[in-house]
Amino acid sequence: QVQLVESGGGLVQTGDSLRLSCAASGRAFASYTMGWFRQAPGKEREFVAHINGGGSTTDYADSVKGRFTISRDNAKTTVYLDMNSLKPEDTGVYYCAARVIWTQTWVYWGQGTQVTVSS
Repeated sequence: QVQLVESGGGLVQTGDSLRLSCAASGRAFASYTMGWFRQAPGKEREFVAHINGGGSTTDYADSVKGRFTISRDNAKTTVYLDMNSLKPEDTGVYYCAARVIWTQTWVYWGQGTQVTVSS
C-alpha cells in the first residue's frame, strides 16, 4: 500500500506555470503507475495524465497535451505535474493516484490540492 500527499497548488493567472508534487510513503513505489486527476466544482473527476513505473511511458488527456508534463523521481518516491500556459478551465482540485502497474484500477488517492487560474 501507499499513502499520497499532494502539494504545490495555488492561485495563478492565465498563462502562468505551476509544479504539483505528490510524495508517496510506502514500499515498492516503482511498482505503481502514477496518475493525476482533477475535478472542477459540480463536475466529474477527469483523467489528466499518468506515467508508468519506470517513467518511460506517459499519457495525457487531450485538454492538457502539449502544456502539462508528468514525471517521477523514484529515488525520492515523488511524482510531479508541470503545468504550463494555464487556462481558467484548468481550475480544480488536483489529485494524485496510484495503481499496480498490471491493473487498471486506481486504488490509492491523495487528499487533493487546489489549483485556481484567474482570467
